[in-house]
Amino acid sequence: MAKQTTRRAYDFLGNIAIVKFSDGVKLSEKKKIAKEILSRNPSIKTVLEKVGKFSGRLRKIKTRVLAGEKNKEVLYKENGCVFRFNVDTTYFSPRLSGERKEIAEQIKKNAEVLVMFAGVAPYSIVIAKNSKAKIVYSNEINREANKYAKLNVELNKLKDKIIFVNGDIKKVAEKLKEQKKKFDVIVMPRPQLKDSFLEQAFALSKKGTIVYYYDFCKIDEFDSVIEKIKNQAKEAGKKIKILNKKLAGDIAPYKHRVRVDFKVL
Repeated sequence: MAKQTTRRAYDFLGNIAIVKFSDGVKLSEKKKIAKEILSRNPSIKTVLEKVGKFSGRLRKIKTRVLAGEKNKEVLYKENGCVFRFNVDTTYFSPRLSGERKEIAEQIKKNAEVLVMFAGVAPYSIVIAKNSKAKIVYSNEINREANKYAKLNVELNKLKDKIIFVNGDIKKVAEKLKEQKKKFDVIVMPRPQLKDSFLEQAFALSKKGTIVYYYDFCKIDEFDSVIEKIKNQAKEAGKKIKILNKKLAGDIAPYKHRVRVDFKVL
């Protein structure tokens, strides 16, 4: 759940609140606000300040404790699932809860699904638990996130429905190609990187594969994202049909996370 005022924005993650302040707010005022959050929300035990942006392929952030217990490990629940993770060493966005639910609801019975950039496995687990998918392959490069992902699969009792294929997706895709593995659905909640990783998605697709592709752009650049997908499909020798395009949340002033759903023909 996300809340904001003109001076701060914050997320509730289980027993932790993460606050982002606008420039110029004094530390004394930050601590005062943090104590107010604790007093008004009995379930919150720790208030952290976000002191840096998500950075790099691992999408890590830096936080510091403003009030409450000195703890950065979260137990968070959404979509009938539970997740444990460390907010500094792994990436997790509660604002994508609706996205995860929406995609899970569209997965057809007995589908074989690949989730790239899976993090602590929220997409993988929500899909495995809330759809009739046959199996979900879960890929992540961050070793710390992989530890939590395995724990989360156990917490949600899904060991028979999720297979981990961890590591650099480019290398993993090569191995899966050698095994002649193709997927019915590919989910790509990718970080903000120059590489689209569509080459790997097309290599692991077949006729009828549905791809859920995330990107980042200004609102007037949305068409260029779709054009990029079409161009890379052509380079891969694939024909595609755009099924849906949508905004999937603001990430900065005038910049959006967007999702494009397309089908390989």
